[in-house]
Amino acid sequence: MIEYARDEAGIVTLTMNDPDQSANTMNAVYTAAMSAALDRLEAERDQVTGVIVASAKSTFFAGGDLPMMSQARPEDAPALFDLLGTIKRDLRRLETYGRPVVAAINGAALGGGLEIALAAHHRIALDAPGTRLGFPEVTLGLLPGAGGVTRTVRMLGLAPALMTWLLTGKRLKPAAARDGGLVDEIVATPEELITKAREWIAANPDAAQPWDRPGYRIPGGTPATPKLAAQLPAFPATLRKQLKGNRMPAPEAILAAAVEGAQVDLESAFVIETRRLITLLTGRIAKNMIGAFFFDMRAVNGGQARPAVEVEPARKVAVLGAGMMGAGIAYACARAGLDVVVKDVTPEAAARAVTEGDPAVLARITTTADVEDLRGCDVVIEAVFEDPKLKHQVFAEIEPVLAPGALLASNTSTLPITGLAEGVSRPADFIGMHFFSPVGKMPLLEIVVGERTGDAAIARAFDLGRRIGKTPIVVNDGRGFFTSRVIGQFINEAIGMVAEGVPAASVEQAALQAGYPTGPLALADEVTLTLMRKIHLAYRAAGVVAGHERAHALVETMLTEHDRSGRSSGRGFYAYENGRRGKLWTGLAELATDEGRAVPFADLQERLLFSEALDALRCRTEGVLRTDADGNIGSILGIGFPAWTGGVIRYVEQHPDFKGRASELAARYGERFAPA
Repeated sequence: MIEYARDEAGIVTLTMNDPDQSANTMNAVYTAAMSAALDRLEAERDQVTGVIVASAKSTFFAGGDLPMMSQARPEDAPALFDLLGTIKRDLRRLETYGRPVVAAINGAALGGGLEIALAAHHRIALDAPGTRLGFPEVTLGLLPGAGGVTRTVRMLGLAPALMTWLLTGKRLKPAAARDGGLVDEIVATPEELITKAREWIAANPDAAQPWDRPGYRIPGGTPATPKLAAQLPAFPATLRKQLKGNRMPAPEAILAAAVEGAQVDLESAFVIETRRLITLLTGRIAKNMIGAFFFDMRAVNGGQARPAVEVEPARKVAVLGAGMMGAGIAYACARAGLDVVVKDVTPEAAARAVTEGDPAVLARITTTADVEDLRGCDVVIEAVFEDPKLKHQVFAEIEPVLAPGALLASNTSTLPITGLAEGVSRPADFIGMHFFSPVGKMPLLEIVVGERTGDAAIARAFDLGRRIGKTPIVVNDGRGFFTSRVIGQFINEAIGMVAEGVPAASVEQAALQAGYPTGPLALADEVTLTLMRKIHLAYRAAGVVAGHERAHALVETMLTEHDRSGRSSGRGFYAYENGRRGKLWTGLAELATDEGRAVPFADLQERLLFSEALDALRCRTEGVLRTDADGNIGSILGIGFPAWTGGVIRYVEQHPDFKGRASELAARYGERFAPA
């Protein structure tokens, strides 16, 4: 795992190279190898002039052993304490070895990888596309437990350590990491990494960590320092504001470990950090988040839903419609190096797609109103209004000029793909590619398979999604597919609560404290009440019993009697000024009965959670969802299901009594909550 080589100058290079994995991780193999390497270094101390820590992989070090971590149980706490103690002891041995130590960071150094680098006296990073440094642990419900919290605080001070590194989960490029204080040098080539490391070792024979030198003080002071003590009460208040009452223990644990650790000696700080991590590791939320963001994400991005067929990569993409979605899709494709043609009804309308962005990216986008300019495109993505007749019309218009066998995709968010495919001559090549707004920020792509969609079309859509940096879930056709259908339950349940007489502010707060990133009423305003009514009427026309009649009645009243359609009109559940959301409309209370005012807050939260979870289960039963991983990732990345749950399907599976609680909700609030 760790290759040991000493040159004629006495410089030892420790090259991390796990023989069983494509990336180095902090597993049992690493732990044993690092202990052995430190034993040998100490035995050969007189022959050693410096140490370089390097990697034989394309990444420096990927982080902790997540499969092992996900299995941690409360009874494993003593063993975990010993394991973390061993890892920290060896990194402490390295930094107090008495010789200069340099980390030669050739690629991503995340989590445990950055913690190893922090035990060096000097960090040099390769300026390469894949080089990222950071502590993503907070996004997995964890904290950096191999000394990361303790060393970062002592290196930078409490506020910079927390706000730049520990609480954000950001993965910074080398230049940003240098600005953030954890990288000392940046080089352009792998060869320079070792050359610069050797030069630094030669120039700094007495290197030591700042905290091991006499007179050291934590930058910015400790909690006992008057200035910092005056600022400290704002830290938890700011954190609470950011979390909005969300059930995320990791940020609070990181803050506590940092503040408590800054008040004690280094070894005691390590113990505090370890205990805080073990509490997280043995809890439910970390397991949920590791399950979603590591295991499920790996399965989805790894192509578990992609048919095993060879297909040609996309070369030239046509986007139909230059509105916000069309422009976003075009830009995403162009940024990935694809040539793009955007067509709209007039040249002026098409030109809207290239008004903002990197000039080099925009240069790959051609805008037109002429069908002939789409000649030879091998992918077309339609992003026009949600009107089946219009979509049939635009496909009929452009099909003759496309490359033979071109992929035909619609960005529709609700219309059944099987029905739209009736408007093309090659339904096997027709597929749904549902992007989320704003395209540049939302990572999910929902690929929708119609009844006649072929495997090659699925594979091509999946490959294109990965190429443009999206996480593509694959679902089967159905009205609303998976994401739009399930989030509709969330919004309608919330509006139904308001119709019952539950204060609108309580509904929004219940959602935020349950872990949703946006309140359902604010979300309804974004969707627009007009579109919600249109979808409801389409369901009714198709003979689909959608329920939530009380919610639909309130929406109808808001539209017809109060002219409140959402953010785009400046008037919805909220008031808006210059596009900015203001306060909830006070008139909502007059549209409701008093029945719902006694609803317990926990019921408000679980009505929202269960409304989506129950519909997700129906999606699975009906075959809309192909895999649980797609359901979990799609619910978190696409529709904001609380991340602490690990996704909507995992929420059901880890709930202590989902059926029992659903039955209680059904008895109180209606049969829509009855479990299958």
